[in-house]
Amino acid sequence: MSYETILYEQDQAVATITFNRPESLNAFNDQMIAETTAALKAAGRDDAVRCVVLTGSGRAFSAGQDLKDVRSREGQFSIGDHLRHGFNKLVKAIISLEKPVLGAINGVAAGAGCGIALATDMRIASHTASFILAFGRIGLVPDSGASWTLPRLVGYARAYEMAVTGEKITAEKALDWGLINQIVPSEQLPEVVSAWALSLASGPTLAFGLTKRAMYKGSTSSLDGALAYEAYLQEITGRSDDFKEGVLAFVEKREARFKGR
Repeated sequence: MSYETILYEQDQAVATITFNRPESLNAFNDQMIAETTAALKAAGRDDAVRCVVLTGSGRAFSAGQDLKDVRSREGQFSIGDHLRHGFNKLVKAIISLEKPVLGAINGVAAGAGCGIALATDMRIASHTASFILAFGRIGLVPDSGASWTLPRLVGYARAYEMAVTGEKITAEKALDWGLINQIVPSEQLPEVVSAWALSLASGPTLAFGLTKRAMYKGSTSSLDGALAYEAYLQEITGRSDDFKEGVLAFVEKREARFKGR
């Protein structure tokens, strides 16, 4: 499939989706939302893809919703419908993808762009990156999943602070707060992200995907429910080729050669 607003590249078992509207700081219009969602679904269906990277071209990860596009449709634009048919589907596509999704935050992630960044499983940020929940500045509430992901990452007080102040959170503060996993110099971001992604892609993909499912379900379930679900998923992974290989590699004292199934 060809795309106009994103780049989709596959290197070994890693698919990289790059937001590619640098002239607008990779702000999302309808087409970019749809193309990103489609690319994530394609990566999910492709057994050759075992890790996905999300990043932006130019100097931004994403500035969020393209407000010029919204203004051009004034009087014919429903924010609620836009979210239900656009960003909500995109966020669900990231979170439901049972493969690791790594955010390479190369610059500012603002508004919906911040929400999309927070939906990834792990985030590596350039030292120039920043996170801004700018919704309050224009009289809106956080969307794109930020009201759900952000408090889980940093706690209610810090999440609410970000939402109501619209303060720019630097990469250093983001690391301190637990928003990101690592900071690297800008010029080293592609190399470091590639190393992380290739490592994840060589792992037991089935187990990684089910771990993601278990953690999201566990965040809203009781202890008994979480324990029961762990047992259910462990039954699945315990029958996998990767489990057999992992045990054999342990016994033989060598690196496991996982195939992702």
